Amino acid sequence: MGEYAEAGRDNLVVVMDVSLRASHARDYDFARGLYFETMRPMIERLFGWDQTRQEENFAGWFKLDEVSIITVDGIDAGWIQQRADSGEIFLGSLYVVPSMQGQGIGTRVLRCLLASAKYQSKVLTLAVMKINPAIRLYERLGFRITHEDEYKLYMRADPRAGAVPEIVNQ
Repeated sequence: MGEYAEAGRDNLVVVMDVSLRASHARDYDFARGLYFETMRPMIERLFGWDQTRQEENFAGWFKLDEVSIITVDGIDAGWIQQRADSGEIFLGSLYVVPSMQGQGIGTRVLRCLLASAKYQSKVLTLAVMKINPAIRLYERLGFRITHEDEYKLYMRADPRAGAVPEIVNQ
């Protein structure tokens, strides 16, 4: 992905090197811990928290070969899980360390995924909990709700149909 500049809250320009790297077995604990840290408040609110059930659920859907670790200036800052088929890329997970949220990292990753989907002539889809504030980010980047169930919104962006939000490289 490379370096990019993002205007901060005080109009300062912050340059960060945001990259994706392949995941390794040693990344499991990082990914699991970040998932629990970021999702626990929402899961507790909707379903209550059962540690054993959450451990089993995570182990069941986490697929190391689908995961990439987000790094910022060489430091692990989050992770994504995606899988592709002939017509779409499904973004199963996107998590950024809470202390690094709000700095444009998720936006940068999503813009790159949208550019990749456009290059591959695919749509990008995802599911997000209805109470997740990330919905605003997805909508800002062109995702639209296709359907919903009791707890989740299912969203789709078709970068083939229009411009992909600009990526600013330094």
